[in-house]
Amino acid sequence: MPLRLRLTLWYGSALALILVTFSTVLYLITSRDLRDELDQSLGDTAAAAVRSLEQRGFLPLIDENELMSQFPELARIDKFFQIFSPSGTITIRSPNVKQHELPLSRQALEVAFSGRTIFESAKYPKEPPLRLISVPIIYRGNLLYIVQVGTSMESVEHTLNRLLLVLLVAIPLAVAVSLAGGWFLAGRALRPVDAITLAAQRIAGGDLTQRLNAPASADEIGRLAETFNNMIARLEISFRQIRQFSSDASHELRTPLTVMKGETELALRRPREAGDYTTVLESNLEEIDRMTRIVDELLFLSRADMGEVKMEHLPVKLESLLEDIHRQAALLGQERGIQVVVGLMSPATVLGDELRLRELFLNLVDNAVKYSRPGGSVHIALATSSTQAKISVADQGIGISPEEQPRIFDRFYRTDDARAHTKKGTGLGLAICSWIADSHHGRIEVHSEIGKGSTFTVTLPLSPRQS
Repeated sequence: MPLRLRLTLWYGSALALILVTFSTVLYLITSRDLRDELDQSLGDTAAAAVRSLEQRGFLPLIDENELMSQFPELARIDKFFQIFSPSGTITIRSPNVKQHELPLSRQALEVAFSGRTIFESAKYPKEPPLRLISVPIIYRGNLLYIVQVGTSMESVEHTLNRLLLVLLVAIPLAVAVSLAGGWFLAGRALRPVDAITLAAQRIAGGDLTQRLNAPASADEIGRLAETFNNMIARLEISFRQIRQFSSDASHELRTPLTVMKGETELALRRPREAGDYTTVLESNLEEIDRMTRIVDELLFLSRADMGEVKMEHLPVKLESLLEDIHRQAALLGQERGIQVVVGLMSPATVLGDELRLRELFLNLVDNAVKYSRPGGSVHIALATSSTQAKISVADQGIGISPEEQPRIFDRFYRTDDARAHTKKGTGLGLAICSWIADSHHGRIEVHSEIGKGSTFTVTLPLSPRQS
C-alpha cells in the first residue's frame, strides 16, 4: 500500500474515531441535560400543587373545576396532573389527561407511603413517552394525597432525534473532507520524497553529480534533502578517491614490475657473465623491496581504516623521542650532506602510542632530508602552549606549490617535482602520518613555498597531568 494512501487512511480513521467519540459524548450529555431540565420543571410544578393544597388546609377536594379556579397555577398547557387518594384511586385530574387512564403504579404507591418522591416514565402505543413525578402529601404522619404531575417527552425526543440526524450527516461528511484533505496534504508532503527517489534511481545508474533542490524550510524534508545531498557529495568524493587510488596504486606497482621485466628480458636475450646476472638480480631485489614497502603500507592503511590497528595510550615524553629521532636523522643527513638541527625543545608529555609517534616524526624528518638540496639543513623544534604541543620539521628543499598542498596527504599522491627529485617514495608516508596524528586527536599542517622549502607542523594535545 503506498505511503500516501496509508497516511490518508490514518488521518481519516483518527478523525472518524475522534468525531464518533465526541458525538457520542455530546449526545449523552445533551440527553441527560434535557431530561434533568424536564425533571426540574416537573418538580417545580408539583411543588406548586403541594403549596396550593397546603394553603387550603388539606380540605377534602370537591372537583377539578373548583381546584383549577382557586389555583390557576396548576393549569399548565404542557403538563397534566392527577391527585390520588392513599388507596391509589384518582380523586381529581386535569382535563388533558382524560383520554388515557394513567393509574398510579404500585412502585409509586409504595414509595409514597415511605414519604419519598419518585420519577417514572410511561409509554403508550403510537404516542411519545411521558415523564411523571409522584409527590406524597403527609400530614401528622398520615398519607393524605399523592400529587402526580406529568408531561410529554415529545420535544426532548424531537431535539435528540434532530441532533442525532445532524451528527449522522456531519460525521461522514467531515471524514470525507478529511480524507480528501489528507490525500492532498500527504501528496504535497511526499513530493520531495518522490524527487529523492528519482535522484536515487539516477544515482544508482552511476550519475553521482545529481543533487536535490533542497527546500528553503528547515523541516524534516528539508533536512532529509540536505543530508541526502551531503551523502551523495561524500560518495562522489569517495568514488573519485577510489578511482584515483586505483590509478595511483596501479602506476606505483607497474613501474617496478616494468623495470624488473625489462632488465630480465634484456639479461635473457643472450648469454652473459655471472656479474651481469648479479647486477640484474640486485636491481630486481631493490624493486621487490619497494613493492614490499608499498604492500605493507597499504595493508597498514587498510587495517587502520577498519579499526584493526591497536593503539596504546601511555605517557610519551616528546623531547626524548625527538632527540632519539634526531640521532637517527643525523646519520641519514650525512649521506646527502644535509645537516639536521634541533631547535627549541620544551618538555612535553602526551598520551599515545610511542611506536606510532616515532613512525610519524621519523617519516617527516626522512622526507625533509630526502627532498632537501645537498648542503641544506633540517630543523626540528618542539614548543608547548597551555594545552597543546607543536612539533615542527622544516627543510630548505624543493617546496610544494599551493595548489598541491591540500592533496599531499592523499594516498599515492606525489608531486611532479617530488617524482623528479627522488624515485624511492611510495606516496603513502604522509597518508600514514595524517592517520597517526588523527588517531592521537591531533592534526598535521604544512606551509611551503616553491624553491624555499616546507614546514610540517604536528599539533598534539598534552597529557592532562601536564596541561
